Amino acid sequence: MFDFVRKHTKVMQFVLFLLIVPSFVLFGLEGYNRYKDQGEPVARVDGHDILQGEWDNAHKAEIERIRQGMPTLDAKLLDSPEARYASLERLVHDRVLSAASVQSKLVTSDAQLARELHKNQAIASLRGPDGKLDMERYRQLVGAQGMTPEMFENGVRAELSTRQVLAGVGGTSFAPPAVASAALNAFFEKREVQVAMFAAPAFAAKVNPTDAELESYYKQNAGSFQAPEEASIEYLVLDLDSVMKGITVSESDLKTYYEQNAQRLGGQEERRASHILIAVPKTASAADREKAKATAESLLAAVKKAPDSFADVARKNSQDPGSAANGGDLDFFARGAMTKPFEDVAFSLKKGEISNLVETEFGYHIIRVTDIKSPKQKTFEEMKPELETELKKQQAQRKYAESADAFSNGVYEQADSLKPVADKLKLEIRTANNVSRVPAPGAKGPLASLKFLGAVFSPDAVEKKRNTEAIETGPNQLVSGRIAKYTPARTLPFAEVKDRVRDRYVASRAAELAHAEGMAKLAAWKAQPAAAELPLTATVSRQEAQKHPPGLVEAALRADPAALPAFVGVDLGQQGYAVVKVTKVLPREASNADAAKQELQQYARAWGSAENVAYYNLLKERFKTQVKVAKPAARTESSPTQ
Repeated sequence: MFDFVRKHTKVMQFVLFLLIVPSFVLFGLEGYNRYKDQGEPVARVDGHDILQGEWDNAHKAEIERIRQGMPTLDAKLLDSPEARYASLERLVHDRVLSAASVQSKLVTSDAQLARELHKNQAIASLRGPDGKLDMERYRQLVGAQGMTPEMFENGVRAELSTRQVLAGVGGTSFAPPAVASAALNAFFEKREVQVAMFAAPAFAAKVNPTDAELESYYKQNAGSFQAPEEASIEYLVLDLDSVMKGITVSESDLKTYYEQNAQRLGGQEERRASHILIAVPKTASAADREKAKATAESLLAAVKKAPDSFADVARKNSQDPGSAANGGDLDFFARGAMTKPFEDVAFSLKKGEISNLVETEFGYHIIRVTDIKSPKQKTFEEMKPELETELKKQQAQRKYAESADAFSNGVYEQADSLKPVADKLKLEIRTANNVSRVPAPGAKGPLASLKFLGAVFSPDAVEKKRNTEAIETGPNQLVSGRIAKYTPARTLPFAEVKDRVRDRYVASRAAELAHAEGMAKLAAWKAQPAAAELPLTATVSRQEAQKHPPGLVEAALRADPAALPAFVGVDLGQQGYAVVKVTKVLPREASNADAAKQELQQYARAWGSAENVAYYNLLKERFKTQVKVAKPAARTESSPTQ
């Protein structure tokens, strides 16, 4: 198909013109592009599709949020099928709640929005002494997130509205103390048990397979003895670092940049100050505020008269618990560290000078600057390497978009080789051997990206050795690769894997023997309890498993208390089998008043969460929610048998 397109370019241009132009007329350019870019539906909520592109964008945003909080987290964990599916579930969750808020006419008033924005500390810091918001700085703050103030506020409104959907359920849920106590007593209770373990390794010596048995096992489980498909690949990486390599900065540009930014790049001035605070609560009456101001004025007069007494006056009178004991000392701070009215005054004083009263949201301050730390101004030659790096970064940011277009078009238009794009953009062709669909342990960069490896092993790339499309593997990073040599998956010869076959066969048969022996003992001991050969009694609980597997502990705790003593069989999978004799139920130990209160609160929160989940599932049914992507298979654990 792609060969035909490349060989008949003019014909295809005419055909595409006939196909595309009418669709522009019928549906509009914007709608057509949106459909083309967003891809196939992956879910549907209340009659509205969630498209592949929306899912990709939501997952990308989630990755960025997690990376900012945990920059050292393994990138493979963020791009796994499980992580991607979790992003889709969150997207569906938001759409369901949004549909519910619209149907229930849950709206957010201007007053509610204002209260929510007032709680935002980043926005609160933009208010001036008169309480008014600095709109320019506000626009810069939300602009850094790619939004206008209107977009940001609409997003907050939507979030507050959807929050109301579950608030009515979770906020009104309650757990009666009697019900909570019954559940907590059952959860924390202990059991006296005797455990007979039939561990699979103990039966391995009884397994002596013949070559014929091993060959038969090998044929029945051939898929377990395969060498995965592998490839030797070439790939190109376009990122800011590679763009920077092709940028040169002239001496005159560096000197101009130095003159404009030397002070900023050289470091910030820092001030060391002490203060005396007379606190005024926001809810204080006018009379209380005047009284506090009068107190502050009297202290100001005292320290103005005797400046050396400032520390003693602060220790005795300041109402700032963090600094009063240190004579009001706040140590060194730069601009941006303090509330703006305080900062403006502190940076206007000379060393040793005492301010007049400064009013902030905390009350009335008297400030004394005790030291000034001015950064040493570096010369042009000292700052030249730093200036060159910063200028190159700025130019690389601007040039990256242009290079990205050339990269994406080049790897497609000249799909038989990466060299033309590498030469044009001055990129290094990298190589890697023994590459598979799954990132190798310790893989980094593009070789750790499931998305890139999936493209490398796509049918077109494997069969025709074409370049992959440009794949975004990180912020400002595009990658394209091609297969140089491909080795398909193959079943390894029996002679080559005979030892592995034997190990697996012995482990499997040993587990079967352990199960058979354990189940036989379980039946015999149930019939004749006195004949049971069991070790000494131990006490187990969910908090103290005594090194027993979780499945064994759960089986012991689920035994019917009315039928004790009782024998329970527990299938431990490849580990073997266990027979547990449950002899006694031990009630939970009484908690002190504080612990008991905390447990009840935790139970109430868990109960409220469970009600929220139940209500959300009801909403999913109401809005006919469909997820059209299969959930990644989860590992299952063997369940106990009785």
